[in-house]
Amino acid sequence: MIVPPGRTPAEIVQVDRLDVRVEQGAVWHEAEAHRAEIDANFAARVAANPYLWNGRVLVLRRFTLEDGVLTGTCIEVDYASFTWWRDQDWPDLGAWNIFALPALEGADGVFVMAEMGAHTVNAGRVFFPGGTPDLSDITPDGAVDLYGSVLREMEEEAGLSEDGVRQSGTWDVVLDGPYMCLMRRMVFPQTGAALAERISAVTATQKKPELARLYLAAGPDDLGPEVMSFAADYLAWRFAERA
Repeated sequence: MIVPPGRTPAEIVQVDRLDVRVEQGAVWHEAEAHRAEIDANFAARVAANPYLWNGRVLVLRRFTLEDGVLTGTCIEVDYASFTWWRDQDWPDLGAWNIFALPALEGADGVFVMAEMGAHTVNAGRVFFPGGTPDLSDITPDGAVDLYGSVLREMEEEAGLSEDGVRQSGTWDVVLDGPYMCLMRRMVFPQTGAALAERISAVTATQKKPELARLYLAAGPDDLGPEVMSFAADYLAWRFAERA
């Protein structure tokens, strides 16, 4: 993979544990200063895509990476604010877009990603199944269950569970500008191609599948411009380990 001019490759740090919690009642003041723009932007988005819903999601406000632990604090925001932030190309509002994804890998070392469906906010882009953490990921003691988020999204979007999957137990933290992508490597017992067929059989039964097309990556030459930068940098790092 060739990094485009002007873009800094992601920093990748491995950690053993996540300790991410929610600051209840916190307000994203930097975004609220743009409330009129946010509401107008979301109204235009809903007019174009009535499937959008202004629910509540989590963004990362503060974090440290020390002694093999990611410690962080999230706040709850409305999806309208989140999508406006994204549509403005992620201006610095004192936050990061945090999310956790399963790195779906076949027994032959081939990774399986997907192109997002036309009705999704990332239509046409390629990365691993997953989504922004929301209120359902908050545990009773205020922690953010990011591993639970991985399992839920993997099941909902791809029909996969962790049964029979080999994991290292660690997390790969991909720091890519506004993105903090937490990758959980999951090696399935079948080949990448067979895993893609398994996922395709599931999405074929879904009314509005989020995954439009499966995308196999066996090496750096398979990482085209449609692959989201955090996923491309992560896989380039994994492929370099094999060289």
